[in-house]
Amino acid sequence: MRKSGSTEVFTSLDDFYQRGDQVYLPHLSVDCAIFGFHENQLRVLLLKWKGGKWCLPGGFIKHKESVDTAAHRILQERTGLTDLYLKQFYVFGDPKREKEKKNSPHWIGKRFISIGYYALVEFSKVQPHPDVFSEACEWFDIDEVPGLIYDHKAIMMKALEALRFDLNDHPVGLNLLPKKFTMPELQRLYETILGESIDRRNFQKHMLSMDILIRLEERKTGGAHKAPYLYQFDKRKYMLALRQGLKLGW
Repeated sequence: MRKSGSTEVFTSLDDFYQRGDQVYLPHLSVDCAIFGFHENQLRVLLLKWKGGKWCLPGGFIKHKESVDTAAHRILQERTGLTDLYLKQFYVFGDPKREKEKKNSPHWIGKRFISIGYYALVEFSKVQPHPDVFSEACEWFDIDEVPGLIYDHKAIMMKALEALRFDLNDHPVGLNLLPKKFTMPELQRLYETILGESIDRRNFQKHMLSMDILIRLEERKTGGAHKAPYLYQFDKRKYMLALRQGLKLGW
């Protein structure tokens, strides 16, 4: 192991297995469900282990690092983004959650408790890349996810459940849609996350009542019918709604 600036660089996987616990806390990890929205589909970012199965992006917590800081660092390493919505939603501690793990004398082969986060990112801004353990990093439609290691499918589904629940209390869209969008595009995002249809008039009424949207004088071009107006989020009011919460009934 060597240092490059303030970052630890392991020279090989064996080096990581042998010395990683000098940098990271043993028995504790972070797993992240990174959701993006593209072509009216909710997608999740997955890594593929070298010679193995797909998994959620995750990592470990440094000895002098907070859990939230570790999660943001891990997601920056996977997506290249620093300004994204990230929320801790559950702790996964079933003793049998890593039953596939092979016995190993090293710290990495021991039992781990995982702290689950979900992140919302704008699909077009993400440039995913694999880490030292992985051979691929790709987006998958939420309904077409391949087999995942350990309990990662359960973590992903729990993250989606938490995201759906949070729609009643917090706005969603700032980190999933482009800067300018139409009301139908915003509605499609909510319907995709919820997995159900929403009445158009009720949706527009509720979204406007939140007072977080700015209607622009521009209209979306290229459509066959009357072009809908474009909107953008009032970022100050949006962030205030995230902190204070809100109540919506679909």
